[in-house]
Amino acid sequence: MPRFPKIKRHLLLPLLRPLLLGAALLGPNLARAATPAELLDGYVAAAQAPADARRGQAFFTQRHVAEWSCASCHQAVPTRAGQHAGTGKEIGALAPAFNPRRFSEPAKVEKWFRRNCKDVLNRECSAGEKADVLAWLMTLKP
Repeated sequence: MPRFPKIKRHLLLPLLRPLLLGAALLGPNLARAATPAELLDGYVAAAQAPADARRGQAFFTQRHVAEWSCASCHQAVPTRAGQHAGTGKEIGALAPAFNPRRFSEPAKVEKWFRRNCKDVLNRECSAGEKADVLAWLMTLKP
């Protein structure tokens, strides 16, 4: 029988992190979500409250404890490409109807919510906040 080298956990963890995020942090239903509507259902279930698109729009456009709002980089109506306020890097349209790849990979969605919420709020967003923002983004149509 062939012998395989031992793999140290600290080297393997970065490779497995997207899978762990999808399975452990998001829960089984959200980890399998492939559409914005499925993600929204997962956030609503986690929040145990309905999403509110008006609240999501207000959250998106308001400055919070940090100096930025979501709109600082994604534009007040995120139907076109935006630009990162700090780096100047182009950011694709955030609204799912204008960027079909957006909100299609749960691990990536969680990664960007985590990073962006920490930039804007100095903390991670709650499931309810994510649900509200996503509900509003889904109302934006061409």
